[in-house]
Amino acid sequence: MQAYQSDQAKIEASDTVVFGISIDSPPANAAFAKEIGVTFPLLSDMNRKVLTQYGILQTYPMAQDKYEFARRTTFVIDKSGVIQHVEFDSTAIDPSNAVAICTDIHKHSAK
Repeated sequence: MQAYQSDQAKIEASDTVVFGISIDSPPANAAFAKEIGVTFPLLSDMNRKVLTQYGILQTYPMAQDKYEFARRTTFVIDKSGVIQHVEFDSTAIDPSNAVAICTDIHKHSAK
């Protein structure tokens, strides 16, 4: 997330919005954002609806319970709502591919 914050100017230049989403509560997300120094919105999906719809809710059995979390994922979604690019896990940490794709989409939509 900090890498996305560092590239915020490049991202905004491509007419793109960044936000994070997790199963954590809004206060937990606000505290986390402050702790790591990000200013873009961190949204709460405590009911897991969005994460389930996008197929990124991970569940692991643990003794008598289960542990759920959002799989680290980057989606590039165009203004029509079409997913143009997806990165998972360690590749989702580096924003360079997503920034390049957003820039390309922005250039083509400006024509």
